[in-house]
Amino acid sequence: MNTNYLESVIKQFEYYKMLGEKTFAQIPDEKLFWQYHADSNSIATIVKHLWGNMMSRWTDFLTTDGEKAWRKRDAEFENDISSRQEMMHKWIEGWRVFLDTLKSLKSEDLEKMIYIRNQGHTVLEAINRQLAHYPYHVGQIVYIGKMCVEQWNSLSIPKGKSETFNTEKFSKPKESGHFTDDFLNPENNDTK
Repeated sequence: MNTNYLESVIKQFEYYKMLGEKTFAQIPDEKLFWQYHADSNSIATIVKHLWGNMMSRWTDFLTTDGEKAWRKRDAEFENDISSRQEMMHKWIEGWRVFLDTLKSLKSEDLEKMIYIRNQGHTVLEAINRQLAHYPYHVGQIVYIGKMCVEQWNSLSIPKGKSETFNTEKFSKPKESGHFTDDFLNPENNDTK
C-alpha cells in the first residue's frame, strides 16, 4: 500500500506542476508580475515562494529540519523576479529538488520522523502537508492566469464539455488507473 501511495502522490504533484506550466504557457510575460493590489501576490511571487519552500523542505529531507537557516521566507513575497526565464528557473529547480526527493523515498521511509521548525512529522504527514500547500498555490496561479488572458484554454474538462467527457469515459470498460493519466499522458487525453 505504501508503494502505491508514493506512486499516487508523485502523480498528483506532477499533475499540479503541469497545471502551473500550462498556465504559464497561456499568459504574456508582463502578466507574470501583475498584482491585483499591493498586498496580493503575482504569479512570479507565488512561484518564488513555492521554490523557497521546496528548496528548504526537501533538501536533506530525512536528516535536517525542513525550515533551513538559509531560507529567507519573507523575501519570497517580494515581487522582484524580473523575467520569465528567472521565474521558470526557480519553478524548475524547486520541483526538481522536491520530486527527486519524493522519488527517492521507499515505503519504509513513510513512518520515519522528520522536523519542520522543530515540530515532528512522519514523512507521510510531511508529504500530505505539502499535498495541501502546493496545490493551494498552484490554484492561485491558475486563477490569476485566468484573469490575465482574454481567451483561456481549459486545463481540465472545458466548460460545457462534461457530458461529452463522461459519455466517452462511460463508453469504455472499467479500468484501474490514476485519474491524472488522462492529463499527464497526451495520447490518453480525452479532454481535447
